[in-house]
Amino acid sequence: MTTTISNIKTRFEGLIGEDIVITVEAGRRRTRTHEGTLSEAYPSVFIVELDNEEDDDLYERVSFSYRDVLTSTIEVDFPEFQIEENEELEAEEV
Repeated sequence: MTTTISNIKTRFEGLIGEDIVITVEAGRRRTRTHEGTLSEAYPSVFIVELDNEEDDDLYERVSFSYRDVLTSTIEVDFPEFQIEENEELEAEEV
């Protein structure tokens, strides 16, 4: 199935309230990782409420566009769902 912005938006709307990890390239082989909760999904962007446990996080909320996900400008992971997918794969192997 071809991934489209509409598909990404629909999936994110169903995951509001879930934990999310976003990795952004910061240039010159540096990356920045944001951990938080997917809080809102708008027509063009989604909002992440950050877990500000680290002092170097200057922001409480960050927004990203679905286009960033589609073009792999950012990497998005939903940790809880990766664990479930891995458990399903292990069950299939047995």
